[in-house]
Amino acid sequence: MSVIEQYARVHIVTDADPLLENRGAVPVVLRYDPETDPGHVRVGLPGTLPREWVIERDLLERGLTAPEEQAGIRVWPCGRVQAVVEFHTPQGVSVVEFETKTLSRFLRLTHVPTAQPVPH
Repeated sequence: MSVIEQYARVHIVTDADPLLENRGAVPVVLRYDPETDPGHVRVGLPGTLPREWVIERDLLERGLTAPEEQAGIRVWPCGRVQAVVEFHTPQGVSVVEFETKTLSRFLRLTHVPTAQPVPH
């Protein structure tokens, strides 16, 4: 399986970076690399000061259906269409709101094996 990347738009509430606060929807890239880090998903924020959050893939999956917490990261469903990921770091707290559909689709892709070539 190769690296899987998917772009998404999220809403961020944070006390760690005032530049991200109240900007509306911001673009992020969801990234899964089964070769170098099969247990984690990376959420990358582009920009002049790029930031990347790392989340255990299993935690993210469980948090889509019920509140989950591990190692300073909380994930929970918020209504039928949103999922919230809350990161606690020494720099502060960041709350990221995703569309559940986007996360579910991405996580499904992380479980699909790549097609094997058909022998001739």
